[in-house]
Amino acid sequence: MGARASIQLQDEEIEEIQNETGFSRNQIIRLYSRFESLDKSGNGFLSREDFLRIPELAINPLGDRIVHAFFQESNDETVNFRQFINVLARFRPTKVKISKNKLNTREEKLKFAFRMYDLDGDDKISRDELLAVLHMMVGANISEEQLGSIADRTIHEADTDGDKQISFDEFKQAMEKVDVEQKMSIRFLN
Repeated sequence: MGARASIQLQDEEIEEIQNETGFSRNQIIRLYSRFESLDKSGNGFLSREDFLRIPELAINPLGDRIVHAFFQESNDETVNFRQFINVLARFRPTKVKISKNKLNTREEKLKFAFRMYDLDGDDKISRDELLAVLHMMVGANISEEQLGSIADRTIHEADTDGDKQISFDEFKQAMEKVDVEQKMSIRFLN
């Protein structure tokens, strides 16, 4: 499989992707192989259905939001390999000895997390959006009243301008003490 991926990815393209994402050559080749295995139709791009066949996403309560993030990157109904790997780069650890890049900075990781909550894409997290994501995460394990209380308290604590919504700057400030690196990193083997 790896040999097939290396044949279809040209050296200069791999080098460009390395510069964009910080992934090593071997990681890129392995991720390309994974991309190809997800591309059941062999057309060079992934659809939402392709992503939803990934068992880990299918059972993840936020799986649909994670899949949505890939399509925000593409602004289309399909995702090509470059878009796929650019989203994955946001989950690359930043504390390792390989070069950092703009896709996996703390700021980019926070923007990615913010978009998970900003369901309507208006650059604000409303109480209703927060409740919807909380529902996705905990299902029926917490009462409606408890969820409402969590949403209200979160907005009260994070909303510094009093508009009863959370902007990205407010979100970033609220996340100041959170180890985003630990929460938003996946170890990619070389």
